[in-house]
Amino acid sequence: MQSVVAFLLRHTVMSQPPPFPSFDGLMNLAKREGVDIRPTLLRVLTDLYVQTPGHSAEEQQHYVELASRLIGQVDDATRAVVRARLAAYPDAPAEVRALLGLAEPPASLNAPNPEPVAQTDPRQGRTTVERHDTKLTMQPSDAASIDEMFTRATPAERIQILRNLESSPLRPAARIEPRRAGRAVAALERAAFARDQTAFAAELSDILLLPASSGERIVADASGEPLACAAKALAMPSDVFQRVLLFLKPEWGASVISVFRLARLYDSLSEHAALIMLSVWRGAMLAHMRAKYRPTLHDDERRRARAAPSAVQPAGAAGSAKPLPGRQTRGA
Repeated sequence: MQSVVAFLLRHTVMSQPPPFPSFDGLMNLAKREGVDIRPTLLRVLTDLYVQTPGHSAEEQQHYVELASRLIGQVDDATRAVVRARLAAYPDAPAEVRALLGLAEPPASLNAPNPEPVAQTDPRQGRTTVERHDTKLTMQPSDAASIDEMFTRATPAERIQILRNLESSPLRPAARIEPRRAGRAVAALERAAFARDQTAFAAELSDILLLPASSGERIVADASGEPLACAAKALAMPSDVFQRVLLFLKPEWGASVISVFRLARLYDSLSEHAALIMLSVWRGAMLAHMRAKYRPTLHDDERRRARAAPSAVQPAGAAGSAKPLPGRQTRGA
């Protein structure tokens, strides 16, 4: 999002009625002071929409209703991005085109999209269908937007976001090699038994290829959903995860409700959603690094590129134009 959080709302847009339950929750989140993700949501919805060659009447209606609500509430830059996305998409809804001031698409864009190619393997006597990969690679800015939205969300909103990620077209992070993951799970369990949150965070950030600050933030999160995602990305067994909950943090171990809630979430959480969250954390890390080293002033880069000042003349040479102390020129 903020460019295109291209993903979370796939389930929301394409689900059966009631069509907007999770979207309304995200809109409420967007209205909070200091958090305006409406531009992000509009770009996400549009990116999701144009990724599919064709849509049913119901899917198109959902997109029109959601996009129409957002177009009038976002800045000109966001509208320009959405206009550019839809300008090259042949099946853009007429209502949204009208709101954005777009003309009808050229005839060349209305050519039918090629269908998946069916091929028969004569050796095995079965037919396979080739399909294009529709997974979307997250940009760091998109990942940072998702990470911020997830961090600010309530536990119920976080669960809804994770549910939406399960069917999103985002490209997940690669699975961690099982043997490495197994060794890390054993080390994490030992750290949890010792109630050593520092060691636990360090081991977690190391195996997930995240900065130390990200591991510390996952462990410090009071609600616990990030820890469930991290453990699921490692394929941690459910019973091990429950023991981690009981021993790692005293406030969790003392609350049967917290342990039960997180254990139930962990059992229902898909590996796909957890790996997408891992990809989000890694992308957010890159976005943070880029922002950290961005020039502070608009002409910083030009200042660095300017030629160095000419060498300072030696003191003697600089003073040669002045009369020496104790001497007076004849004219004086």
